[in-house]
Amino acid sequence: MTTYQEISAQFYSNRLLFGDPADPGVVAVEIASKTEIDVYRRLSGRLARERRPIQSFLLVEDLALLEAFRPVHETRALEGDFRYRVLVTFGSLDALEAAKRHLRNVTGKAPNAPDAPYLVLTDPVEQHLMLSGTTFFIGMDFSELRRLQLDIETYISPGFEFPSAAREGDRVIAISLTDSTGFERLLRGTEMDERAMLEEMVRIVQDRDPDVVEGHNLFRFDLEYLETRARRHGVKLKLGRDGGELRARPSRMQIAERSIAYRRYDIPGRSIIDTWILAQHYDISSRELESLGLKQLAQHFGLARKDRVYIDASKISHYFEHEPEKLYEYALDDARETRALAQTLSPSYFVQAQIFPYSYQSAVLRGNATKIDALMMRAYLAAGHSIPEPSAPSPVAGGYTEIRRCGVAHGVLHCDVTSLYPSLMLQYRHAPAADRLGVFLKMLGDLRSFRVQAKALARGLKGIERRNADALQQTFKILINSFYGYLGFSLGHFNDFGAANALTKRGRDLIQRAVAKLEEHDAQVIEVDTDGIYFVPPPDAASEEGADRLLEQVGAIMPEGIRLEIDGRYRAMFSYKMKNYVLLDETGKMTIRGSGLRSRGLERFQRRFMEEMFRMLLEDRRREIPKLHDDYRARLARHEIGIADLMKTETIQDSLDTYRHKIGDNSRNPAAAYELALKAERPYLAGDQISYYVTGRGARAAVNEFAKMAAEYDPDNPDENVEYYQAKLADLFEKFQVFVERPGLFAPAAEDEGKPVQLSMFADPQVRPEEQRAAPEK
Repeated sequence: MTTYQEISAQFYSNRLLFGDPADPGVVAVEIASKTEIDVYRRLSGRLARERRPIQSFLLVEDLALLEAFRPVHETRALEGDFRYRVLVTFGSLDALEAAKRHLRNVTGKAPNAPDAPYLVLTDPVEQHLMLSGTTFFIGMDFSELRRLQLDIETYISPGFEFPSAAREGDRVIAISLTDSTGFERLLRGTEMDERAMLEEMVRIVQDRDPDVVEGHNLFRFDLEYLETRARRHGVKLKLGRDGGELRARPSRMQIAERSIAYRRYDIPGRSIIDTWILAQHYDISSRELESLGLKQLAQHFGLARKDRVYIDASKISHYFEHEPEKLYEYALDDARETRALAQTLSPSYFVQAQIFPYSYQSAVLRGNATKIDALMMRAYLAAGHSIPEPSAPSPVAGGYTEIRRCGVAHGVLHCDVTSLYPSLMLQYRHAPAADRLGVFLKMLGDLRSFRVQAKALARGLKGIERRNADALQQTFKILINSFYGYLGFSLGHFNDFGAANALTKRGRDLIQRAVAKLEEHDAQVIEVDTDGIYFVPPPDAASEEGADRLLEQVGAIMPEGIRLEIDGRYRAMFSYKMKNYVLLDETGKMTIRGSGLRSRGLERFQRRFMEEMFRMLLEDRRREIPKLHDDYRARLARHEIGIADLMKTETIQDSLDTYRHKIGDNSRNPAAAYELALKAERPYLAGDQISYYVTGRGARAAVNEFAKMAAEYDPDNPDENVEYYQAKLADLFEKFQVFVERPGLFAPAAEDEGKPVQLSMFADPQVRPEEQRAAPEK
């Protein structure tokens, strides 16, 4: 039997995918000087540092552009006639910077200008990785990484609901540190002042010397808070190897429809992995997470221990003053759960760091299409071939999506068209026209072959080896599906919008043929998209054997290499509108998908009402739903629904002065959170959060006029606007009333019918503007 070690060694020998296999155990690459780079390697558990000459480069379209350039450099004419056909290498970063200034002066074009006659990657470490073929973690197992977890708890000044490091009275009151060896340490604010806690945290990180620092919401809270408080006390956060200080820069990333601004931090010689971002990525494919909070994620993945300590986060200050030991146990549990969550969500990115010319941290933060572009560029530079400029964007028709039926169905199957687009690309040779070396389909074919091997291997393994094989096959699956999106990636140097259109047309035709064949066999098709088909099988195909026979008949019309398989069986499905549905599996677990059904913008009582209503629909208890509505309405009238379920929490994005200015020139409408901040006795800053509820009387009360801080709510003298919340409940009930009154499936309203849509997968907005030439401004 083939072992995991044997099959992984086969993967690592693939030069196109895994870089240079002769450089194992790399855990960090950092700039050491203007001419040298430090490569940290973990070999047999011991850390070694090697100082090497730096390899930096840029590409130009014509050697004449460097005629008057004097600093030391080497040039090499690349094969082919693509635009960037001269490779210029430098032995120092000073020479590279001088070349960039020279080219900007000579051409009048900035490095990120789309029509610049030269190409340069912003990050010199990534330049070195791409040119040298070095990748991280070759020959290593995830368990060999030294991973340290960091979590902080903070004191909130009286009168505020959320912490702010800029406030004089706020401070760090607990720092939890754990690592993958079992080490645990808690720094207590009752025993140390804030300055001493920060200094001790730095000492422990240096002493434990982790390869990776993990935390939940590190980029958007913990590190920024620590940075601000350390600056106040004059403490240097020398968390890096060789005493390197914590560095930061503003950044932005796009995860599906969400644009996230954050402050990116870097620790020299170590990677930072934020499990909040890992959870965001996970939710894109699963669409099953109700919350991205650490406690909820730990419960979702079954990581929370039975005696885990929970306290109300809004009462952290109270516990610090009155029950500090309970607070400290809670804080340590946070770090423990972060360790478990990272171990669950990060192994596939560990594998990606073995493949791409990026650090482990960047493998998490970069978009998939950008990563494929890096693979293509590395392969062409290794072959001494010129690099094309990206082709101009053009419209790409989307995949076939349609909702055939709304309502509730029982005995639903999900038919997956396994890797539809990648299979079509390989079968019909859909590749970028600019790929003259043929590496695009070679890499795709190798990845598909590797995934089949890794998936088969995982079934016969246990424990760590099974986890490793699962991480491999999951990573290969993600990358396989990214090749399709790359064709229409506007910043991709080998993009091909014509090939993308030809591919989507073929995919639409195949899906429509599969739908027609299913309906020929009396199946009721509910929803169709490029991932598969939800349908109710005919009675003779309801069993597992019958469903397999049906798929064999449908699959017979598919081209070679395109396989259909049942990858989901459900007791019931509620189909609301395109890509918005609820599934009830055989164990009774309910999964809600789609922004129209699980919006986090709703108050919590509305979400709870919807969840109970959906379960009644799926369990064929629709007659109970009017009573459910009446019960919620009566509970609202009796003030039995707590403030935590009624309140909304919003973040102050603009300063209060900016808000006043916008209101004054009528460029925005009044908003409750800002109005409350203006009335508060203490100053609120951009980034602060405010939780509020609505008082007054009447369903149409103006929220900004009748909003009140949630912290001021007195349960003994409730003053929430009952009519307002009852009206919100009634609106929600009315939205779904047709499904309560009308059992079974029915055709959707004309405005909800599915149509081919523009695919957002062709954008790769995770890339920062300054990290990719010609990237659009955010």
